[in-house]
Amino acid sequence: MRNHDLSKDTVMLYSGGISEGDSLHPESPPIYNTSAFFMEDLTTLRDTDARGGYSYGRGTNPTRDLLRQAITEAEGTANDDTLVFSAGMGAISATLLTFAKAGGHVVANKNLYGETIDFLNNYLTEFGVETTYVDFRDPDEVRKSMRPNTKIVYSEVISNPLTYVIDVAAIARTAHEGGAVFCIDSTFTTPFVMKPLESGADVCLHSLTKYFNGHSDTFGGSATARKELIAKIRPVMLLLGNSLDPHNSWMILRGMRTMPLRIRKQMENANKLAAFLESNPRVLRVNHPSLTAHPQHEIAKKQFYDGYNGAILSFSVADDFKLLDMFMRTLRFVKYLPTLGGYRTTLSHPVSSSHQDVPESVRLKMGIHDGMIRISVGCEEIADLTADFEEALKVF
Repeated sequence: MRNHDLSKDTVMLYSGGISEGDSLHPESPPIYNTSAFFMEDLTTLRDTDARGGYSYGRGTNPTRDLLRQAITEAEGTANDDTLVFSAGMGAISATLLTFAKAGGHVVANKNLYGETIDFLNNYLTEFGVETTYVDFRDPDEVRKSMRPNTKIVYSEVISNPLTYVIDVAAIARTAHEGGAVFCIDSTFTTPFVMKPLESGADVCLHSLTKYFNGHSDTFGGSATARKELIAKIRPVMLLLGNSLDPHNSWMILRGMRTMPLRIRKQMENANKLAAFLESNPRVLRVNHPSLTAHPQHEIAKKQFYDGYNGAILSFSVADDFKLLDMFMRTLRFVKYLPTLGGYRTTLSHPVSSSHQDVPESVRLKMGIHDGMIRISVGCEEIADLTADFEEALKVF
């Protein structure tokens, strides 16, 4: 039994449990809510610095390190390491700043999180970094956009809100052929759907605010990569001052303990809810990779684990704001929330939130119209979920 490999669900319960110098072995690790650690003498200081020990809290903290260890075990390998940030955008911005040098070029998926696009367009351009946006569903488009000065290829596994899926391994090969670092945001997928580093990605990013925490009560972000890449990102994180604080580190680590239970239930519900909505005559279209009508259904089957496809879906109804308001008011327990990944089912309206600053003509070409609703599926009983949506959809 000692040689038995533990399942990833069991590893999630025990990883990141004991910090350096802890001889009490508490069931729940403590929060090291301190800004610094005192040194007995200069020899202690030098020894601590040499081994990367605990000195000043912005750089090192035991609670933060426990979370880093747990994420690395969930997402990476023994050759990888993780940094955790004050928010998902902290992880994204520090990573982009690390590898996008002045005069460099980025090839990015045109179906990206809006604030990532804002950072590329409004900030990296100030440093002479140019970004080309293409459709990553076609690896040839990525290949054609590569230049000698392309430093980063950047995408998400599943896009928001249309749930487009990219072939991670194919894009990784293209990026590496061009000598670029392939950075991928896996927030929507989590390690229970796929591990992008296994498919060739160089840096895997997460908004820990979402599924890792799972309770909509804290913020955080992470970057997992080979240790030599993390060593390059770390000084940028420290200089930007966006490392995660001890309390939120502890909150997210606690959330990780229930990830296997939450995520699997959410994804099972998402598959069933997508099929239910697809069968409803008032629904014009449903976007979820579990559906055979989804354009990347076969890619999802090939690269995602165990028939899971994430817990985010979107669907389309009539473009009528009055009816949309009636629909939202009719729902019994599903409510609007400007985030995702929590244990309860919530909805958002892309035109009024994530894509509100996108010109209408561009939005419509993307397929995002007034009647599109995005659902973050939770852990409720599926019969309760379908009944709630069935009743509310009668307004259309």
